[in-house]
Amino acid sequence: MTELLSIDTKRKEMLEREKNSEYRQIEMGSVEIIVGPKSCGKTDEIIRRLRRATYGDYKIQAFNVCVTEESSKNKIVSHAGNEFEATPVKTTEQLKKVLREDVSLVAIDNAQFLNKEIVPLIQEMADRGIRVIVAGLDTDFRGEPFGFVPILMVQADKLDKNSAVCKVCGGPASFTQRLIDGEPANYDDSVVVVGASELYEARCRKHHEVPGKP
Repeated sequence: MTELLSIDTKRKEMLEREKNSEYRQIEMGSVEIIVGPKSCGKTDEIIRRLRRATYGDYKIQAFNVCVTEESSKNKIVSHAGNEFEATPVKTTEQLKKVLREDVSLVAIDNAQFLNKEIVPLIQEMADRGIRVIVAGLDTDFRGEPFGFVPILMVQADKLDKNSAVCKVCGGPASFTQRLIDGEPANYDDSVVVVGASELYEARCRKHHEVPGKP
């Protein structure tokens, strides 16, 4: 009987430690960054953390950063079909205007499209005790740093860099391949082209192609 009580007590202590670890960020504030190439599960992961946070004492506000009207959805949606209610924004300024005073968890998907003002804003939110979760591409189709995401990476309290599956060989992929009319985009092409007929897919280092890259 004593042994059973001891096991039960240890189990309760373990659960309490896990709870404290899970929810202490409500008071502390933190920055969590999820990065990787196309189709590596970034959005699924941010949605998973948001859903889990709904069981805690969080006041949640999620944002979907969009560059076209077609992508202006009031949800964060993954390729696997998972979704979470979100506010569509195109700029950091728009995000700041609709940011609620009482929010305790802020999630931002597709952060690579935001300007440099997102860097101090995220740090400011974390310093105020807000848990901030950010997902985005860390490199563009050229394999070079994408926007200000790399800065957020080095300032993060928690960093997860995911890999995907290469569309060519099936191996681990860390790059995003951009195809225009079925051909690799040239190095001199614009990073973001609104309305272009293009396709993005994950590639490994061997099969990532950027014609004209120095």
